[in-house]
Amino acid sequence: MIIVTGAAGFIGSCLVSRLNKAGHTNIIVVDDFSKTEKDHNLEGKSITAKVGRKDFIAWLNDFGDEVEMIFHIGARTDTTEFDTTIFDELNLNYSKDVWNACVIFSIPLVYASSAATYGLGEFGYKDDHSQIDNLVPLNPYGDSKNDFDKWVLKQTQHPPFWAGLKFFNVYGPNEYHKGRMASVIFHAFRQINENGGMKLFRSHNPDYTDGGQLRDFVYVKDVVEVCLFLMEKHPNSGIYNLGSGKARPFLDLAKNTFKSMDVPENISFIDTPIDIRDKYQYFTEADMTKMLEAGYKGGFHTLEEGVKDYVQHYLIGEKYY
Repeated sequence: MIIVTGAAGFIGSCLVSRLNKAGHTNIIVVDDFSKTEKDHNLEGKSITAKVGRKDFIAWLNDFGDEVEMIFHIGARTDTTEFDTTIFDELNLNYSKDVWNACVIFSIPLVYASSAATYGLGEFGYKDDHSQIDNLVPLNPYGDSKNDFDKWVLKQTQHPPFWAGLKFFNVYGPNEYHKGRMASVIFHAFRQINENGGMKLFRSHNPDYTDGGQLRDFVYVKDVVEVCLFLMEKHPNSGIYNLGSGKARPFLDLAKNTFKSMDVPENISFIDTPIDIRDKYQYFTEADMTKMLEAGYKGGFHTLEEGVKDYVQHYLIGEKYY
């Protein structure tokens, strides 16, 4: 059986769908199922059982011998949360428990790290293990992900295969429940529907024009293809970047959202809030060399392709993947 934690969430539910399409139906989904707003993400998917997040480690100790793969996607991802005890519990210590169970039962593990570990990018965006101790994340969420990466690299006992994935700016279907933490494309679509226009943050850095701030936007369908590749091929264990490999400006994202909706462009700018201005990333771009050298040949959607598919096949009509 295959385990997906965070399975009712955005990336986790898309991964369950992709596993189903690949013929995998013996899937145990793990999440906090008390949050009913995520229920739609798992509707129609083939799963074996649901296990509550708080019960999972005990469940794994009982049934670990039957598990062939764990995708540990679940995490607290709110970058505006500053209570470090929450991140210590859910992102760091919980992940250690999952890792240790994978060691005991010899279960391959893919877990979610984050590009938030790179902070302002002072040391670049290369997934080099030797740089991880130097990274300076900008918030407790990024700290928790980096702390686990650092802990992993110090371990002397490992699962038979493991990979930590530094997700960059993931967007795509099944993020309706995420509120303010949903992708900019999701918020753009909502703003355009409600007001006929959208607002982007003004640049407060002279090196970037308004809307010229750059991010590596990666479509969730590409993310789950990489997950399947890792499960099937087991390349070298390690921490890998997972982005498109190409930084694009927010203005391109906005323009393509209007185009995909067949609505005239109406873009305006507002000041970046003072409380996040000094921690605002003006550039992120995944160095994907390691993943490509590991043998991944699936390619990545361009921003134009991804936005069009997301808007026209999912956001319009509020459909799920």
